[in-house]
Amino acid sequence: MVHALLISTYELGRQPFGLASPAAWLKRAGVEVAVADVSRTRLDPDLVRVANLIALFLPMHTATRLALPVIDRVRDLNPAAHICAYGLYAPPNADLLRERGVGTILGGEFEADLVDLAGRLLAGTTLNASHAQVAPAAPIAPAAPLAPIAPVALLRFIPPDRSGLPRLDEYASLEWPDGTNRTVGYTEASRGCKHLCRHCPVVPIYDGRFRIVDADVVLADIRAQVEQGARHITFGDPDFFNGIGHARRIVERTAAEFPGLSYDVTIKIEHLLRHAADLPLLRDTGCAFVTSAVESVDDAVLAKLAKGHTRADFVRAAALMREASLALVPTFVAFTPWTTMPAYLDLLEVIDELDLVDHVPPVQWSIRLLIPAGSRLLDLQEIRDAVGRFDPLALAYPWQHHDARVDVLQQTVAALAARNVTRNDTFDAIRAAAADAAGVPLPAAGPRLNGERPRVPFLSEPWYCCAEPTEGQAALL
Repeated sequence: MVHALLISTYELGRQPFGLASPAAWLKRAGVEVAVADVSRTRLDPDLVRVANLIALFLPMHTATRLALPVIDRVRDLNPAAHICAYGLYAPPNADLLRERGVGTILGGEFEADLVDLAGRLLAGTTLNASHAQVAPAAPIAPAAPLAPIAPVALLRFIPPDRSGLPRLDEYASLEWPDGTNRTVGYTEASRGCKHLCRHCPVVPIYDGRFRIVDADVVLADIRAQVEQGARHITFGDPDFFNGIGHARRIVERTAAEFPGLSYDVTIKIEHLLRHAADLPLLRDTGCAFVTSAVESVDDAVLAKLAKGHTRADFVRAAALMREASLALVPTFVAFTPWTTMPAYLDLLEVIDELDLVDHVPPVQWSIRLLIPAGSRLLDLQEIRDAVGRFDPLALAYPWQHHDARVDVLQQTVAALAARNVTRNDTFDAIRAAAADAAGVPLPAAGPRLNGERPRVPFLSEPWYCCAEPTEGQAALL
C-alpha cells in the first residue's frame, strides 16, 4: 500500500487547491492520502513517518522558500520516504531541490504524474524521475535563454477532494466596505495562459498553452465549498478570459445555481479591452472585483515585460470598468531595473488621478521585480548582464538598481506599506517619501474619500508571491 502525504506551505491564504485536486486523483487510484497545510497547522510528525511518498506543492516563490526547511524536516523524520516536488516552481528549481533530497520533479498538470509515481512506488520501480517541463537553470550563475519546453499534459480533471484540510473559515475572508465579511472558497476554471509575459512564472512551464477544466467539475467544486460555508469564490485562473466562451458558461451557471454568491477573477488589461462587452455579465453574475496585473504605467517597461498593453490601455480599461460598475484591483511590479524616481512618482500620480488609491493593497507599492530560476526575463541580455550569481537562499538572481536611491526608496516603501493604517494614509506617506527621495515638491493629492476602509471588497490576505516568509509562517514548520 502506498501512503502519500501531500504538503502545502503557502497558497495565498486560501485552502490549497494544489492538495485537494491531486488528493482526489490519488484516492481514486487506491492510494491512502493525508494532507497537511503547514500555513495553518503544524506538520504532524506521525503523518510524515507513516508516508512512503511525500509530495510538496510549489506554486510560487514564497511557497518554495518555505518548503526547503520542510524538506529537511521530513527527511530527518522519514529518510526512507520518496520525496516529490510539484507545481510551477518545482522544475526551474530542480537542481536545488534534488540537492535537498527530492527524487521526483513535476511541473504543470501534475495529477496524473503523481498517480503514476505512486504506482511505480507500489511496484518497487526505481524512482528518480523528472517530469520537468523546462530545463532547470544552473543555481550558481546567470542562465542562458531557456531550452525548448516539452508539451504540458492534457488531462481530464475530476472534482477535488478537500477532506482533511482546515475549514474554509480558517483562511482569508472577503471583507466588504461596510465591515461585513464572507468565507472564501477557491477553484480553477483553467490552467496555464496563452500569453508570454516575461516575468510570469506560468510562462516557463506552459509556454503559451492553457487548459480548460470541464464546467461540471468546476461547478461540483464550487458546490462542495458552498456546502462548507463559502459565500465567495476566487477563480485562480492566470487569466479568466483566456477562454472567453468557457468563462461565460462558468459565471452564468454559477450565478444560476448559487444566487447571491460573489466571486473574483484575474483578467489581463488587453482582455478587459477586447471583451469589454462581457464586463456587464461579470457584474450581473456577482463579480466583486477584477484583479489585473498592470505592473507599470511606463510603456518602455511594459514592453520589456511583454505585457501586451500600454499605459493608455490601462487608463481605458479603468474607465470601462467604472462604466460597468466593476471594481478594478490593479497590481504592480513597482520597482524594476528600469524604474526611475520620476517614473515611480508618475505611477502614484496616475493611480491618484484614476481614483484607484483605495483599490490597491499597500504591499503593491513596494513589490520588487523577482528573477527566479527559469525566468523568461533572462532572455534579455541586459538582465543577464545585470544580475548576480543565483542565490539559493533567496531562490532568485539578485540585482541592484544603478541608482542606489531607488533601492533605498523601495525599502522605505516596504516599511510604510507594512503599517496598519488606511490605504489612503499609506499612499500619502509613500508619495511624500518618494517626493523627498527624488528631491521634488510633493504633488497635490487628488480629491478622494479618506475613509477607514476601501470602497471596494478585498481579501483579508492580499495576493502576491514574492515576499519574505513571515515569522508566523516559519513557526508552523
